[in-house]
Amino acid sequence: MERIEVTVKEIRGKCPVFKPGDRITVEGPSVRLEETDAICTHAFASLLPYIVALRKGIKPRELGLGRGEKAYIQCLDPGLPYTDGGTVIFEITVVRDEAEEGVESGERGS
Repeated sequence: MERIEVTVKEIRGKCPVFKPGDRITVEGPSVRLEETDAICTHAFASLLPYIVALRKGIKPRELGLGRGEKAYIQCLDPGLPYTDGGTVIFEITVVRDEAEEGVESGERGS
């Protein structure tokens, strides 16, 4: 099962929830709360459609979210001068289960 690791790369302005380096871990349809530093409903709304697409194997480049294996998403809060908050830039990495990769490779070889 794919794991998605979301890391806070940058905060522009003020964020009352996250600090740089915070992580959110998603495994299958579950947020792994024990491996998650913080979660924000506004930010998660931005992340969720892309988490689902990346879990299904769509590459960040195909989604227009990155040039390599990592995707980059920004939360909805635009920050100053529009709000008193700020926006958070997230880096999303898909971590594939090595056991499943072996099974998939074996299926292709058959």
